[in-house]
Amino acid sequence: MVAAWHIGPAATWLPPVRRVLWPALDGRGRADHVALTFDDGPDPVSTPLFLDTLDRLGVRATFFVLGRPLRRDPWVARELVARGHEVAVHGWEHRRPWRPGPRRDLRETGWAVEAVTEVCGTPPRWYRPPYGILTGGLWAAARHHGLRPVLWSAWGRDWVAGATARGVLDTLAPGLRGGATVLLHDSDRTSAPRSWQATHAALPALISRCRELGLTVGPLSDHQVDG
Repeated sequence: MVAAWHIGPAATWLPPVRRVLWPALDGRGRADHVALTFDDGPDPVSTPLFLDTLDRLGVRATFFVLGRPLRRDPWVARELVARGHEVAVHGWEHRRPWRPGPRRDLRETGWAVEAVTEVCGTPPRWYRPPYGILTGGLWAAARHHGLRPVLWSAWGRDWVAGATARGVLDTLAPGLRGGATVLLHDSDRTSAPRSWQATHAALPALISRCRELGLTVGPLSDHQVDG
């Protein structure tokens, strides 16, 4: 019974499941909008480069940050906010949550919320668990701390070894439509070394493609997530 309560909700990791049963968790939003989101930061080396490029492109995004790195390099998160981006919670640390630990989940999610609130000046709204695995414990912890879980509807598989800008764009293409929430990474903290470089290189073409489709690109706060 405990295992079912803990693992059962993680079935929402499967896109067909959440697309049908919970479109809000799939990140479905405005038909004329694409939500651009990044996981695993903040990183003192790579994240500022993403910020510079997004400035040049005139785009704002949602960054799902980890609490421990945020505490270590708070200036990066402050820069995120100063440049108009939205900061959301990705957890305290990036680990697979297969072993039940509701008290741990509650405590560590609270630490991450507290870190974002103190460093960035406003409480976070969104939550995305590491690996997109939303167990029962993490779901309950997010709700307890006033967070709204959201995963994604398109990703670039930009965390793998040998990732390229073209590969990221080609992988995103089938899901790149109005209402999509795009998952990318601004850090290689939990990815293949230097994989973020492929993501960074893909950004101009990604934004250009969205605009060719008549879509605006922005953070989740502008996305009007369904549900």
